[in-house]
Amino acid sequence: MNSKRSSGYIVAGVLILLGIFLMITYNGLVKKEELVKLQWNEVQNAYQRRIDFIPNVVNIVKGQANFEQTTLQQLAEARAKAAAITVSSNEVNADNFKQQLAAQDGLAAATNRLLVTVEKYPDLQGAAAFKGLQTQLEGTERRIKVARKDFNDAVQVYNSSVRSFPTKIVAGIFGFKSKDGFQSDAGADRAIEIKF
Repeated sequence: MNSKRSSGYIVAGVLILLGIFLMITYNGLVKKEELVKLQWNEVQNAYQRRIDFIPNVVNIVKGQANFEQTTLQQLAEARAKAAAITVSSNEVNADNFKQQLAAQDGLAAATNRLLVTVEKYPDLQGAAAFKGLQTQLEGTERRIKVARKDFNDAVQVYNSSVRSFPTKIVAGIFGFKSKDGFQSDAGADRAIEIKF
């Protein structure tokens, strides 16, 4: 009778330890997944900041009476396209990344064309308001880089947990899957960013 009781305690103890392990592992995966979502929202925030600055730049540039309207029109179209494509933290995947990245690269390219064109207008280039916006856009580009890096770091930590043993078993049971981060494509060393 005593050995049955001891065996029951051992089995109960193992089940309790297994339950605690499952609970701690599950909660750890949830925290890491939420961090990935938070970092993705920071990327979206940085993209939105870029989109929000473009009308200010356009308004200052419009003040120059003979400025090329096609450049402004292309910038407005690129901004509208970039603003139309947002990816919520629940829809984070490689296809959505590529679609949004293409729109953001188009916006950066249009902004670069505007800045190159502005060089022809020394009065506009020297305007304090335009210089201030250039500084803010430069800061926004840095924020985008930092947000992307932080997002990739969070994805790496999450994916390491999801793929490592024994956490992989818990992740499989509860449906946690690896996530995609920003990756280099061919020619990424020539990625489009706003240059001053």
